[in-house]
Amino acid sequence: MIGYLRRILLLTTLIALPMVASAQRVGFGTNVVEWANLGTINGEFSVAVDQHWSLNANALYNPWTFNKGDQEKQFENRQRTFAVGTRAWLWHVYSGWWFGAKAQYQEYNRGGILNRQSEEGDAYGGGLSFGYTLLMSKHVNFEFGAGLWGGKTYYTTYACPTCGRVVDSGGKWFVLPNDIMFSIVFVL
Repeated sequence: MIGYLRRILLLTTLIALPMVASAQRVGFGTNVVEWANLGTINGEFSVAVDQHWSLNANALYNPWTFNKGDQEKQFENRQRTFAVGTRAWLWHVYSGWWFGAKAQYQEYNRGGILNRQSEEGDAYGGGLSFGYTLLMSKHVNFEFGAGLWGGKTYYTTYACPTCGRVVDSGGKWFVLPNDIMFSIVFVL
């Protein structure tokens, strides 16, 4: 699995590097909503490739387990997520309304939040999103957006986050809300 992710990252880098050299602007951002999701560390890199198009790559990482070892209170929303995609900007790159599409991979382990069951697995899929970018200054933007992603997950469900008793496993298709965002973006 790690080899597959390295190939995706290498391919994205090889595609983006020539465009970075010719692009006038690049952006680095972080989504405040994800930080509020139990401290999920996240970042996004984007590069303008045209007046109305940008390429994006983002990653999310949450290694935290809360109340670890306490069968009644342990909860987590751990994940490693990687996505690459593009955005179409209606007015101009890094300002105004945009629509996005992406391919995404997620390794996850979540449970104990709404009920005692825990699920871990790998999810693959694509997503669509839309949003608005508000220019605050020459180098700082605020982004607001939302989206959906869908695909297939291969999972194992446990009776609780600590007991290890398997309740279900297999593969299933899914569509979930994703990319709920309020991001701070620094544009160079």
